[in-house]
Amino acid sequence: MNKIVLLLLTAVLLSCVKTAPDPSEYLRRDEQKIVDGHGTEIFLRTVGLGNWLLPEGYMWKFGKQGDRPRTIEKLISDMLGEKKATDFWLQFRQHYITEADIARIKELGFNSVRPAMNWRLFMDEETGTFKKEGFQLIDNLVVWCNVHRIYIILDMHAAPGGQTGANIDDSPNDFPELFSKPENQELFIKLWLELAKRYKDEPIIFAYGLINEPLPEKFSRYNDQLEPLYKRTTEAIRQVDPYHMISLEGAHWSTDFSVFGPPFDDNTIYQFHKYWSTPDTRSIQPFLDFRSTHNVPIYCGESGENSLDWTWAAFQLYEDHHIGWLFWPWKKMDTNNTPYSIAKPEGWDKIAAYSRGGEKPTADEAEAILNQFLENIKLANCDFFPDVVNAIFRRIPARIQAENYGHLGLGNSYVLNDTSKNAEFYRTNEPVPIVKLADSPTQRSRRESGEYAVILKKGDGLNYEINSTIDQVVKIIVKVKAKTAQPGFFMYLDQKPLVMSQNFSTEQWYYNQSSPVTVTIGKHDLKIGVGRGEVIIDWIEVR
Repeated sequence: MNKIVLLLLTAVLLSCVKTAPDPSEYLRRDEQKIVDGHGTEIFLRTVGLGNWLLPEGYMWKFGKQGDRPRTIEKLISDMLGEKKATDFWLQFRQHYITEADIARIKELGFNSVRPAMNWRLFMDEETGTFKKEGFQLIDNLVVWCNVHRIYIILDMHAAPGGQTGANIDDSPNDFPELFSKPENQELFIKLWLELAKRYKDEPIIFAYGLINEPLPEKFSRYNDQLEPLYKRTTEAIRQVDPYHMISLEGAHWSTDFSVFGPPFDDNTIYQFHKYWSTPDTRSIQPFLDFRSTHNVPIYCGESGENSLDWTWAAFQLYEDHHIGWLFWPWKKMDTNNTPYSIAKPEGWDKIAAYSRGGEKPTADEAEAILNQFLENIKLANCDFFPDVVNAIFRRIPARIQAENYGHLGLGNSYVLNDTSKNAEFYRTNEPVPIVKLADSPTQRSRRESGEYAVILKKGDGLNYEINSTIDQVVKIIVKVKAKTAQPGFFMYLDQKPLVMSQNFSTEQWYYNQSSPVTVTIGKHDLKIGVGRGEVIIDWIEVR
């Protein structure tokens, strides 16, 4: 009887022990691609889980006294008292990102997430001992992502001492003390070693992102420390985890790859970030060259925070050049350029004013406002912006600025009779004639950035990618003006001609439209061109 009981107990214990996964379950680098264990390429379409594990003041509409995690924490504590502030943060992290968020991220078409982590959630700042809260939150994320088959890249957004000397890394002294104080590098390596030990058997985590946006240009004197720190950290991780990919970011907000020598680990990817610069091939050429020279994958680890037009063009750029990407962030307060927006609670301006040195709200006022905030951050209570998601994925219905044709070059994304001169204002490395338009409030909404139009002559044409998640009947409308008398305008969808109205004036814009056409689920090629004369085109709308 005792033997039977012992065997049963042993069987139960063994069933509770998680067996190490097969190495083939992990994503890995294969030359310039990321592949799964079967060699199938995985193209990363990621969304950033900002503000959850590292609150950022701009997402709270806060001023200098609430511009980073430690000052936001102080602000909340000053208003609520330490005990209630502790409870606030527990609820904030419990509700800001939940399984409902991960399920929705999957439903919308993303296949990966990047949680921005603050080291102080995982280690005590004074003693360097490990804390449970951060690990437990990542544990929960791993469970949800396993259920919904969403990959994770762990992102050390705030390293010990700070890696940027700015508010985004929770820097205590506005200086990159990760590099000026060797003891911080030891804490950093210690933390990554612990993360690797804990998550080495989790293939749903596709990579470890060692440092976010290190060393802006004003601290470039520390640039020669960056790759050596990456090497030391990777060596420590490889002692316990030979499988996970390592993601390395360049200096100066992840835009400077000159800090890198040849790859020192055979399972690394190189990450750059792109904000606000022109979304054309010239702007990412250094990263394309790096990929070609070293035969490694590159990844746009952050991009977004811009207009619908810019988002459409930028994410088309990444896909055309076969670069996995991340849209930043998933949600923030009172915005219209993220998939979800958190409603600003009534009275929030009082708290925001206090963060700028204004009058402190009463404890009761602050508690009521912050309690409403905790309700508003839940996904079910947020506002959804489908046009933002459509711009990220180039989905219809949408308005496409004419200058945001594809990025595959002459013969693929455009045809021109005259290629002797490049554009003057936008996409200046390409010969498509682009002109500036007057940008009056009556012409442009605040969510549009399109201030250009394209001139096409007989024989010229432009190609656009559009995607549909359903079969739908649409009309395609083109805002167009004649440059010569009686021009001829045409449009093709997947190489099939569409019947278009042909109204033109050299004095005013006309809105020529197609007959109704069925667009099926999937990716489609839309081509516009000129059969005679010359026209100027502002935008194309699929409605």
